[in-house]
Amino acid sequence: MSATELGLPELPAEPYPAEVRERLDADAAEIVDRYPQSRSALLPLLHLVQSEEGFVSRTGIRYCAERLDLTTAEVTAVATFYTMYRRRPAGEYHVGVCTNTLCAVLGGDEIFAELQRHLGIGNNETTEDGSISLEHIECNAACDYAPVVMVNWEFFDNQDPESAKQLVDDLRAGAEVRPTRGARLCGFKDTARILAGFPDERPGAVDESGAGGLPSMAGLRLAHGETLPGTGGPKVVSPRQQQTDDESNGGEGDEA
Repeated sequence: MSATELGLPELPAEPYPAEVRERLDADAAEIVDRYPQSRSALLPLLHLVQSEEGFVSRTGIRYCAERLDLTTAEVTAVATFYTMYRRRPAGEYHVGVCTNTLCAVLGGDEIFAELQRHLGIGNNETTEDGSISLEHIECNAACDYAPVVMVNWEFFDNQDPESAKQLVDDLRAGAEVRPTRGARLCGFKDTARILAGFPDERPGAVDESGAGGLPSMAGLRLAHGETLPGTGGPKVVSPRQQQTDDESNGGEGDEA
């Protein structure tokens, strides 16, 4: 039983071992130098310590506080506010299932429930082999591809329970898995280091990021008065464009 469970004060976190701190210090100095005020470096610095341990530990919080001359309470307030900072060890592949409104009604809730049963873990838990952690996400900002699953923050679009189970099975088996869009997968710790602002050094990975697909561009095409590819329908004219056309034609069609 821990000290806190016994009602006793929690002891200060242990510092990183000297060799770990020396390695982190070089990276932390590079991060801090990007900002005119050192405390602005807190978010990427939290990603840096997450890349070390696979989550933001009490030791990681202590390290960030000491580097930025903050209190551990100030760092903890930030680390617990943003959900991308894990407070428990993540798996090699962190699977996030969107359960916000659109994804939920299109099957996100069912996907999340099925993955919990299939993996034998609950929300924010990790499989015993350390390969997969699971989290329900409030929004992955990809409603046009709903329901969406993310693995280490890369998109897997238009999922259903069976495809999601196949995805995690392939990840656990070490099979090559490619996101629907975006760069190929790397481990959770490597992803955290990239999010800290360090370059992705894998050859060609940056060029794989791609751009918006057809669902993302549909609204823009319609706003521009274009037909959607493959629909064969009439040209769509946005209300704003129609008003401009009417004005240029002297208000034809308006009531006198």
